[in-house]
Amino acid sequence: MIIKAVFNAFSTVLKDHGLNKGGKVQKTIDSEVLRRSDPYVPMDTGALKKSGILGTKIGSGEVVYNAVYADENYYHNAGKGKQGTAKGGLRGKFWFERMKADHLADILKTAKDAAGGK
Repeated sequence: MIIKAVFNAFSTVLKDHGLNKGGKVQKTIDSEVLRRSDPYVPMDTGALKKSGILGTKIGSGEVVYNAVYADENYYHNAGKGKQGTAKGGLRGKFWFERMKADHLADILKTAKDAAGGK
């Protein structure tokens, strides 16, 4: 009796499941991070939120808020706006960390679904 087993290359397996660099799963994660961060990003005119969309190349694995004042807002925003943390809302500093604390499991589930996981 002869048994022959053929295995796909590791890179092929990754690509088949969308796990390659810039693949379907990474695009899904990047999109989910932007979408779920939206209610946490400080907003006056909406330019900071928009800078996340414009500054991020979906699939790169890096979400970038490229407004000149993004860094200042990320670390020092007092959240005093209408929907700010100081008034019981979500918008304010450390928006990514706070979003991640609330939605990491949801993002991971979405990524698993995109990869065809069970």
